[in-house]
Amino acid sequence: MRLVLAVAFLVGLGGISVADDNRIDIQRPDAPELAAPGPYDIGVRTLDLVREDVPNVLAGGTYDRPVTVEVWYPADLQGGAAGGDYVDVQMANSDQKITLHGQAVRDAAPLAEDGPYPLVILSHGFPGNRFLISHFGENLASKGFVVASIDHFESTYENQLGFASTLANRSPDQLFVLDAIASGEDFLDGMVDGENSAIIGYSMGGYGALISGGAGLAPAAGQMGMASPEALAGLMAGSDGYDEHLDPRVKAVVAIGPWGGQVGLWDEVGFAGIEIPLLVMGGSLDEVSNYETGIRRIFEGAVNSDRYLLTFQGAGHNAAAPMPPPVEASEGGPGSPFEHYADFVWDNARMNNIAQHFVTAFLGLHLKGDETMEPYLAVGSGSWNEPAGDRAWKGFGERTTRGLVWEILPIE
Repeated sequence: MRLVLAVAFLVGLGGISVADDNRIDIQRPDAPELAAPGPYDIGVRTLDLVREDVPNVLAGGTYDRPVTVEVWYPADLQGGAAGGDYVDVQMANSDQKITLHGQAVRDAAPLAEDGPYPLVILSHGFPGNRFLISHFGENLASKGFVVASIDHFESTYENQLGFASTLANRSPDQLFVLDAIASGEDFLDGMVDGENSAIIGYSMGGYGALISGGAGLAPAAGQMGMASPEALAGLMAGSDGYDEHLDPRVKAVVAIGPWGGQVGLWDEVGFAGIEIPLLVMGGSLDEVSNYETGIRRIFEGAVNSDRYLLTFQGAGHNAAAPMPPPVEASEGGPGSPFEHYADFVWDNARMNNIAQHFVTAFLGLHLKGDETMEPYLAVGSGSWNEPAGDRAWKGFGERTTRGLVWEILPIE
């Protein structure tokens, strides 16, 4: 009884969300307005795709690269089924499989009559899996998007291999999935507006999203010893391979804690290649991607983009993107499952809700052309390294902007 009361007390104070039983659809009472689910019921299906004849940067030769994708979409439930479970999900830093809970109904009939819907690709960190940032999947599908979340082979909890594969395959995986889902085959017939697509990437997913959005790598990237120059040649800014790689259907990018800026993977030429709207999110104490030399450098360097930066003051690398820690991740410490998901200061569900709010406004404006979303993005700014107190931001309740900094930079 004492343990139950203690857990309830923590949740009541906005602390660690361990009493929510592995839900990816948590809406806290202090969530900003646009975090709330939209009007659509949600379906979900798993697709097993294959990229054929991919260069094997780890072993040489070529191979057929499996790409498993979880797809969320507006569904026609006809008042029937209730939300379902995600079973046998691999937990980080563990051999344990867990069950997640949400609103989506497995294999539900798609609601094509209101389509086609803009497409959003989700791309996890290294390591991760297609469920790590799945809260975006359900949330956005309820608002009239088709959302596809990728298992990046050789970069998952079950299959974490050489880092060179992640560097070489992140962006190609993302654009392969865009092409596959945008084709509208099978149950997606009439559902997908592939011409209006976006990528949301976390950490190494953010690295890939930036490349997919126009930020070709600097020549120095191939000399750092993380991957061979040959493996990255087609991702270099200005190369023929990179120009062919880009997909004009990508109309916006969300990069959360993007990795790579702090080690110099991009130079001014690469950053300038981003010519679409960019939303960057990160914690001011990011210990992996480095806030000042990485995250801010990307935001400030994308001079040909209308861009936004949301900073969670005091948060680390787990800001905004990862779902709340599963109840099975009960023990902390370096390398623990708990610390893979959790931030030391901020509650995951709160950060998820804030991210859902701003992503809804950003994609609503830039993919759907919904100008009613613009005031939610035109909120007061501040300085990332000075205490952020109470501000009146559209969609936020009293005292709920504390610790948040929002910055806007137009095309220069």
